Amino acid sequence: MAKKGKRLRKVYEGLDTASEHELADAVKAIKAGATAKFDETVEVSVNLGVDPRHADQMVRGVVSLPHGTGKSLRVAVFAKDAKAEEAKAAGADVVGAEDLMEAIQGGEINFDRCIATPDMMAIVGRLGRVLGPRGLMPNPKLGTVTPNVAEAVKAAKAGQVEFRVEKAGIVHAGVGKASFTEQAIGENVKAFVDALNKAKPSGAKGTYLKRVSLSSTMGPGLRVTVGSVVG
Repeated sequence: MAKKGKRLRKVYEGLDTASEHELADAVKAIKAGATAKFDETVEVSVNLGVDPRHADQMVRGVVSLPHGTGKSLRVAVFAKDAKAEEAKAAGADVVGAEDLMEAIQGGEINFDRCIATPDMMAIVGRLGRVLGPRGLMPNPKLGTVTPNVAEAVKAAKAGQVEFRVEKAGIVHAGVGKASFTEQAIGENVKAFVDALNKAKPSGAKGTYLKRVSLSSTMGPGLRVTVGSVVG
């Protein structure tokens, strides 16, 4: 195991990383431990009682965090004519059609979210092997295939978070910055967990929310009492 540096050793002092903590206490400790020279991201990880290898146990969705993520997302939009102008006016960073498809095929993927109007899916469909593995493929269930591109762009820019369970049954996401208030981080965490509960698949059996952990980019992870993040 790698040795902890002086900064991390100080952060870990007095922290009980083996026990569960109430959400408010965990947030306070995480903020206090975020001592890097940049504004660290606060991340939540949730272990779910699902096996995503089965279609009826897949967990995927989107949630608008009440206080945003503190991160500026770059948004690409596949649209033409009036819809393209709407996307640009709403703040989209990249807008195009066949030209955007060719740029992506050439390796230019300088965006974090991809939105498309329904009529563009014939073009976007050709990029499945490129965008799919990166989690960037537009999807009507996530609101990223929509005629209301302006609304989708504004939601993405405002701090909307997409989530998808990984093979081990874990979902993780950034839920704010260490500079956020304790209340803002706590409310974001609860909103994220609430979205996970609403996305509970029909095939989930037994305990659904098994474990919740909170950490910062460069700090320790703390286990959080499940009951304190629900409701």
